[in-house]
Amino acid sequence: MIKIDLHIHTTYSNDSEISPAQLIARAQEVGLGAVAVVDHNTAEGSLKVASMSPPFKVITGEEILTPEGEIIGLFLKETITPGASPEETIRLIHAQGGLACVPHPFDRYRSSAMQRITLERIAHLLDIVEVANSRTLPFQDLSRPEQFATKHTKPMGAGSDAHNPAEVGLAYVETADFDNSEEFLKALSQGHIHYYKASTGAMAGRMARKLIGKH
Repeated sequence: MIKIDLHIHTTYSNDSEISPAQLIARAQEVGLGAVAVVDHNTAEGSLKVASMSPPFKVITGEEILTPEGEIIGLFLKETITPGASPEETIRLIHAQGGLACVPHPFDRYRSSAMQRITLERIAHLLDIVEVANSRTLPFQDLSRPEQFATKHTKPMGAGSDAHNPAEVGLAYVETADFDNSEEFLKALSQGHIHYYKASTGAMAGRMARKLIGKH
């Protein structure tokens, strides 16, 4: 079994403090066996980390902004341009042989979170639902992502949404090892979610960014 943090940002995202080298060091320190690097609107950060040949698996990906919220593409080979509809964005992810995951669904405190009408419309196209995110603020129904995943029989993911090194590994899925996207999806369907909250300072920062319309 390995631990996989499915939502990490590097300095290729303009709001993250984690350099690729820092990510590799911290992931080793906390015992991760795989990470998904999903910088905002670029796959370059994930490709950079993968090129450094760390002693764990790197799922190359991107967190892509659509007019109705963000979608994560996993197992990508190149950047997908943001701004397309959710349906077209998922089509482009699948065209690369990737998997489409919806991050922090239903989150009331993120302008970039997809909400119910969109989620129900695209549910049949999704491969994974992120049900635990360490940067999700309280004061809302945190069970809704899991309920949505269960309703639509989707594998459940978890990620720290780390933007600083200390957050890496705060949320992860423990699964069997895998060698490709098909094996990963099968392993994820039988995985176990582990989830810890980010610091109150990080939560306060999240609220401030919400108020000014950022991630």
